[in-house]
Amino acid sequence: MPIYEYEHLENPCALGKESEVRQSIDDDPLNKCPRYGRPVKNLPSLVGISVPKTNSELRDLMFGKLAKRNDGAYENVTARYAESRHIEHGKPETMPNLKKIISH
Repeated sequence: MPIYEYEHLENPCALGKESEVRQSIDDDPLNKCPRYGRPVKNLPSLVGISVPKTNSELRDLMFGKLAKRNDGAYENVTARYAESRHIEHGKPETMPNLKKIISH
């Protein structure tokens, strides 16, 4: 069930100036504090939305993304500059150069 935020219109009660109430989405908004019966108003809440990022957006945000290929090797699909796209175990020269990335 969603959590709705309410602000007390008069003096705050023991719940504080603002309080949260778990309600069904089908319930009407409250107009009185459920505990003390004082007037309240519903506050707009922030909504978090996660949107998938493209490989270039991930790279611009300084993230790296490795994709496992059929042969068991990993490919750096967010490779920058002259970085190797293929990362091989035991070969440090194929790893991303973090000092170069961070300095840009």
